[in-house]
Amino acid sequence: MNSGIINIYKEAGYTSFDVVARLRGILKIKKIGHTGTLDPDATGVLPVCVGKATKLCDMLTDKDKVYECVMLLGVETDTYDLSGRVLERNSVDVSETQVEEAISSFVGDIMQVPPMYSALKVNGKKLYELAREGKEIERKARPVSIFSIDILDMNLPEVTIRVHCGKGTYIRSLCHDIGQKLGCGCTMKSLVRTRVSMFDISDARTLDEVQRIVNAGNLDGIMLPIDQVFEDMDTVFIIPTVEAIKHAVNGVPVDVTEVFAESISSFENDKRYRMYLPDNRFIGVYSFNDNLFTLEKMFLE
Repeated sequence: MNSGIINIYKEAGYTSFDVVARLRGILKIKKIGHTGTLDPDATGVLPVCVGKATKLCDMLTDKDKVYECVMLLGVETDTYDLSGRVLERNSVDVSETQVEEAISSFVGDIMQVPPMYSALKVNGKKLYELAREGKEIERKARPVSIFSIDILDMNLPEVTIRVHCGKGTYIRSLCHDIGQKLGCGCTMKSLVRTRVSMFDISDARTLDEVQRIVNAGNLDGIMLPIDQVFEDMDTVFIIPTVEAIKHAVNGVPVDVTEVFAESISSFENDKRYRMYLPDNRFIGVYSFNDNLFTLEKMFLE
């Protein structure tokens, strides 16, 4: 298998770029991309796309994620985590009930200001580059979705939480904002990403494990095929005629008469389908409208 997704367990000390760079050396493949930055001190799930699967990077970045985080109340830093410079230390004169109420108030669709120490770009320059120059600029609040926050442990001034959130959410900013609401400040002590969409930490492999697996010639066993990312979509096959196959391979819109489906009696407008050639090779994702299947992304090798 030349293309697919590997569920990497990113260890502390590695940047997401470091992971990609090392995998290029392990796999001897240049076309590799990650699906969402993790801070160097953070650990956990980092799906990495290989070959044709790099077209999935943006799509997986937009998926929901789950994090486990330890918050430290009473401390504020310039990075919103313990890697930064301490700006304030305050006494933590809040009750567990107050902490619970503050945390729960952030569940839902909220506006969040990204931290200065982040990879977001302003006028072509990353925020963390400006921050390292001692500059702080105004950042616009952005809408993010927090689906749930569960308190796993509370031993003040530390609180361990599990956060299920949508794309673009900064857990460091969440910790900071909770601290502001409580009036004592807060910084993130540690962060583990436990899930990205269908990729769970229980199945993640370290880079050293991947190296051993590649040396043993068993990479296919840990490389998820591209089409499995779209397993929630109905499946459609091109009929075995030269004309229909030619249309599909060349990315031309496919007429409804050129396909068949084993378990679908009718097709729905504005719905997406995964399409295969008669020999079961995955072509890509198509949208259906007015009796035509139009290619959205091709993954055919």
